[in-house]
Amino acid sequence: MHLSHNEDKNFSLSRFESMLKTNNVLFFDSEEFEDIINYYMENGKIALAKKATKLGLQQHPTSTNLKLFQVEMYIFEDKLEIAEELLNELQLLDSTNEEIYIQRANIFSRKDNHKKAINLLEKALELTEDEADVLNLIGMEYLFLEDYENARYYFMKCVEIDIYDYSSLYNVIYCYEFMELHNEAIDYLNIYLNSNPYCEVAWHQVGKQYFMMKNFKKALAAFDFAIISDDTFVGAYLEKGKVLEKMKRYNEAIENYTITLNLEDPTSFALLRIGKCHEKLGNKDLALEYYQKCVEEDALLDKGWIAITDFYTKKRNYQKALYYIDKAINIDSENVHYWKRYGTINFKLGLFEEAEIGYRRAIELGNYELQTWLSRTDLLMQLGEFEAAINNLFQATEFYPENAELEYRLSGLFYFLNDTIKGKFHLENGLKIDSDYSMVLEILFPSVFELEEVQNLINPFRKSSQ
Repeated sequence: MHLSHNEDKNFSLSRFESMLKTNNVLFFDSEEFEDIINYYMENGKIALAKKATKLGLQQHPTSTNLKLFQVEMYIFEDKLEIAEELLNELQLLDSTNEEIYIQRANIFSRKDNHKKAINLLEKALELTEDEADVLNLIGMEYLFLEDYENARYYFMKCVEIDIYDYSSLYNVIYCYEFMELHNEAIDYLNIYLNSNPYCEVAWHQVGKQYFMMKNFKKALAAFDFAIISDDTFVGAYLEKGKVLEKMKRYNEAIENYTITLNLEDPTSFALLRIGKCHEKLGNKDLALEYYQKCVEEDALLDKGWIAITDFYTKKRNYQKALYYIDKAINIDSENVHYWKRYGTINFKLGLFEEAEIGYRRAIELGNYELQTWLSRTDLLMQLGEFEAAINNLFQATEFYPENAELEYRLSGLFYFLNDTIKGKFHLENGLKIDSDYSMVLEILFPSVFELEEVQNLINPFRKSSQ
């Protein structure tokens, strides 16, 4: 009985894995070993691929293809010099094997020498019978070089060879997107759809281009065509939901997101968006229910925790908001958005020390928004930590070198600490930048504001603005 190639491969795999379990040595021809190694590499089972390559070379020590697999293993392990030595040996034996050039290109690509990699791949292109694979590799090298024009050209070539090569189609559109050529991307996709009119992937991409251009009506039509082409295409329903949200058609958006929950396992994104739509519709209980389902589905999705926290913050239920942001921080203590909210909520609760910790952690994690620096400064002043407040403001001035609000706070603090020289210096800076913000001094440092020296500096600016 004749077995198909897939049945042969499955039979070889089961024999090979049985051999590993029993330690009995069985014979495989070199093509069987190639299939086995290919299978393991495609499925990320590198240790088994290495084992199969080693056993394959023991049984077929002269096999060029098995040696090329060994080269691939060396490259994967970053043993580039050993890989190059083996390729030199192989090239002496077979100088017309395109895989030798492909693996050499792989090595140069690993070394970030993408131009040299392209030269080698062009040589492989002259030798190969499988042009699409090599064209795809050249396209990827141009992507590494951020040469989107050439990358697009080679991915287009792949699509010309195989109209169902959706990976290359995605890459063509990625290049258009990066170059912000949305109309050109749509033109290309329309030409493609003339040849493949029921391609849900292409309609989906058309919709995404219109969405980026804020042409929501045309985006909606494109996603509808994607769904007509494949009514189980989850991505199209999700994108259609996003468009309907933008159009404030929240009930219809909910319908589309809900369809995705029935087609596949629920996604945290769909649950979150359903919650957002219900919140916009004023269905507070349903919104909260979906936000909670969202974090149950994916506790690492920060947008879910933020949605619940913000939900309670808007209701001024700060205790509940604090409860959820604490849970979020326990899961991911490096999330800057969590710490900023932790600071704000604790401030609302009058827990100033905890609030200061929140803003400090937000800054440490890279939140350099002006308001974060100002909020932390004001908290440090309330806590009587005046030197720390000054240090915080000086750090802020590195990011905002000419900001009146920072200068007036520095002025107020130095005057408050009886350092009138520095107080005057920062007050004059503030007045030069924007005299209208001198009210900051009046609100935060009323005793300083009333000082005769301060009034004498401020008054000329007030008169000139009247």
